[in-house]
Amino acid sequence: MKRSRFTEEQIIGILKEHEAGVSVADLCRKHGVSDASIYKWKAKYGGMDVSEAKRLRTLEEERHHLAPRAHTDLSRHRRHRTNSMAPTQSSARSCPVTFWVRQCAPSS
Repeated sequence: MKRSRFTEEQIIGILKEHEAGVSVADLCRKHGVSDASIYKWKAKYGGMDVSEAKRLRTLEEERHHLAPRAHTDLSRHRRHRTNSMAPTQSSARSCPVTFWVRQCAPSS
C-alpha cells in the first residue's frame, strides 16, 4: 500500500484549518493536494483528534496482520468439513443413486 506524504497529525491539522473557515481550494494550493484528497481525509478523519487517529491506525495494522491468518483458518475448516462429509469411494460405487447424483450435480 502506498504511504501517504502526510501523517495523521498533519492531515488532522489541515482539516482543522478547513473547519476554521479556510476554503478547500486554498488548502489544496497551500499543501499541494487535490480537493479529492481533502474530502477523502474529511470522510476518514473528520471530527477526530490526533489520539483517535493513532488508535485507528493501530487497529487497522492489527486487522491487516490478522486477516491472512483468519483466511487460512477458514480455508482449513472448509477443507476439513468437505473431506469429512464426502462419501468414500466404495460407498459411492455401491449405491447407484449416490454415484449418479454426484456425477450429475452441478459444481458449486
